[in-house]
Amino acid sequence: MTQAGYGQDVRGATSNLQGTVFVGDPGSEAYVAKAQVLVSGPVMAITETDQDGKYTFDNIPPGIYTVEASFETLKGELSIKIEPDQLVELPIQLTMPEIKTSVTVSATESTSASPAPGETIKEKTVINAPNANEQFQGLLPLVPGVVRGPDGLVNLKGTRNTQSGALVNSANVTDPATGSPAISLPIDVVSSVKVISDPYDPEYGKLTGAVSNVETKTGDYEGYHFSIQNILPRPRVRDGSFVGIESATPRMTFTGPLVKDRIAFTQSFEYRFVRTPVNSLPPLQRDMKLEGFNSYSQYDLTISPKQTATISVAVYPQKLDYLGLNTFTPQPSTGDLHQRGYQIYGQDHYLLGSDSVLTCQLSFKRYDVDVTAQNNEPFQLLVDTTQGGFFNRQSRRANRFDWQEIYQMAPRHLLGSHQVKLGVEYSHSTYSGRETFLPVELIGANNLPIERLTFTPPTNFSTNQNEVTWFVGDQWSLSHRVTLDSGLRFDSDSVTGSTHVAPRLGLLVALTNDGKTLLKGGIGIFYDRVPLIYPVFDQMPDRTVTLLGPNGQTLGSTAYANRIGGELQNPRSTAWNLALERQVSEHFTVRVAYEQRNTARDFVVSPSAGYASGFITLSNAGSDSYREFQVTGRYRLSRMTLDASYVHSRAYGTLNDPQLFFGNYPQAVIQPDAFGRLSFDAPNRVLLHADIEGPWKLTIVPVFDIHTGFPYSVENQYREYIGARNVDRFPRFSSLDLQITRPISLPLGERHIKARIGGGIFNLFGRFNPRDVQNDIASTSFGQFYNSPALIFRGKLVFQF
Repeated sequence: MTQAGYGQDVRGATSNLQGTVFVGDPGSEAYVAKAQVLVSGPVMAITETDQDGKYTFDNIPPGIYTVEASFETLKGELSIKIEPDQLVELPIQLTMPEIKTSVTVSATESTSASPAPGETIKEKTVINAPNANEQFQGLLPLVPGVVRGPDGLVNLKGTRNTQSGALVNSANVTDPATGSPAISLPIDVVSSVKVISDPYDPEYGKLTGAVSNVETKTGDYEGYHFSIQNILPRPRVRDGSFVGIESATPRMTFTGPLVKDRIAFTQSFEYRFVRTPVNSLPPLQRDMKLEGFNSYSQYDLTISPKQTATISVAVYPQKLDYLGLNTFTPQPSTGDLHQRGYQIYGQDHYLLGSDSVLTCQLSFKRYDVDVTAQNNEPFQLLVDTTQGGFFNRQSRRANRFDWQEIYQMAPRHLLGSHQVKLGVEYSHSTYSGRETFLPVELIGANNLPIERLTFTPPTNFSTNQNEVTWFVGDQWSLSHRVTLDSGLRFDSDSVTGSTHVAPRLGLLVALTNDGKTLLKGGIGIFYDRVPLIYPVFDQMPDRTVTLLGPNGQTLGSTAYANRIGGELQNPRSTAWNLALERQVSEHFTVRVAYEQRNTARDFVVSPSAGYASGFITLSNAGSDSYREFQVTGRYRLSRMTLDASYVHSRAYGTLNDPQLFFGNYPQAVIQPDAFGRLSFDAPNRVLLHADIEGPWKLTIVPVFDIHTGFPYSVENQYREYIGARNVDRFPRFSSLDLQITRPISLPLGERHIKARIGGGIFNLFGRFNPRDVQNDIASTSFGQFYNSPALIFRGKLVFQF
């Protein structure tokens, strides 16, 4: 048996904890070797079961503990109170994760058993943390190094939204056309959200940065449960008067057995109508409007003691009106985004003996997008505002089929213990679309046209892609204090016609015999996917840029043709990290970590021109880098957990991301590419998060976030950049969010209904955190900031049957 982790405090009267980890029903159980067992409470410790499925923890201080066992995707969890001077026997049964999980670990528990830097947002945090939009994406910034950028998109560990992996139950949920995350789930079905920066496990691929993985709850095999919340709409208040509805987001979730102990069913519905204000615009013309519907259905099957399966269907159509609304783009000049998406998913786990697992996974994703405009008036970019109808219309139809087989072998013994995992993946994606670009005029400071953009007629295009991957990984426990993770991944795809080899290596060392000090590190190579809008780039409408004189006369004209510079290649990143974790005392742990990533062959768009003609070129000439130094501390008491982190980082690279000009909301003017701080670069960030069990059964969860303001560039009336790019910054961001809830019981005839009541407050101190800046030097308002969110209150009332 090997044991590593946070050591035990042997002062005073202690006890020993031991037991077995098994699958199947008692009496016909099969014991599981090499299962990871984590005990957390007054102290933490990690160990693995031996060949007979046994585990042991010595010298455990008295207290209330949670004991978690896991092997592959099977999990088991129990809570226990340990008295002084006891020998506690605690067998743990592994099943698919249960919906009724009692979680007492920290909200953002580190993935301590993995060399890769990562954090997990547990179910308790999903339920109790302040979350204004009540979507799982809103929880990701609770992870150090993850920020919501100025465009509202979440950036994981210094990566663009399209460079990271997005998984739900290990299935790819990105849009095949753009590579952006594209799924919406009712948050009631989310069990945990994990963020892994530069994962060294070769199972993860098709990314050059971090990956997020959402795990959904398993249906209840024993009894029926129903919850409903947000049944009352929130009124819209403008200038002290009620003007319609601001939002209505009712949710209902049901779970229970269809066949006792065999089939469990979960169904969750959510309707979303949300108006989000831009506070610098007139009161009744300041709202973006989202209307959508989310449905998630899941069947969990226990086929036999050794075989389980999950089948799910997610449907998430939505319409976003006034996409791109900001201080300088009023409602009539914005676009509308219509999306229709669904994903069908199936996964089967089969235990081959007691210590090897075969996992089969299939998924099919359909994702359609249409962008329309409010009107057909000429689109004009003025110095201080925008007029006319949005210049882009697009229609996209994309789908993807994924198949994956993973075999985790029984442990092998050669100079230690080896846990080998083999896998193969196949993916087929298709994309068809139509793009229309209408004329654009730039209006100068004198209110006269100074430049005109015209485009060739609309175009239709289609493409497809086949991807094949196989990988092998080995977790090698050289001794009870040293574990080496090695992996090799091979990726090939039909768009680039290439095959890439991606080796990874991770190391975990317990530096001290008591297991209180861990050294983790690793290095790896990663290859990204090719979004399907890129192979058809040269088929999109071309443009002509015409300079205009004071009287509207033509001063010069350049016709630009779209082209792909050379053969498309897969972007590649090389990343490494080093971290030191130490349990300083019974209640306090600390981690110091550094990670670095360098990405080459990234996609970039840039214009080049000769006399009267030129090219808009899509190529792999881009690059970027990310560096992060992090200090994280965790302080635990019996009724409180406090997580605090400081992150110093630098995100730098080429700035002309193709998604800015050919994504969901394209910009009209394309300037030459340049290097600079990326738009979501926040060099210094402090994040504080607490989970407090207060008096009167109150759960109090404050989140304080303060970081350097995001960078921006200065430009002139031609939208040309002046000086170095992204050197000026928004004011420092600072916000305190707070949610307080309490369980209550409501009488209903002879019965009582369980409920939770409370509320959340966002930007509690009303800090000025602007989202817009006037960066045009021709404006009389140059350098002024606008559009700060106001203090927001959200009530919460959840009925549970």
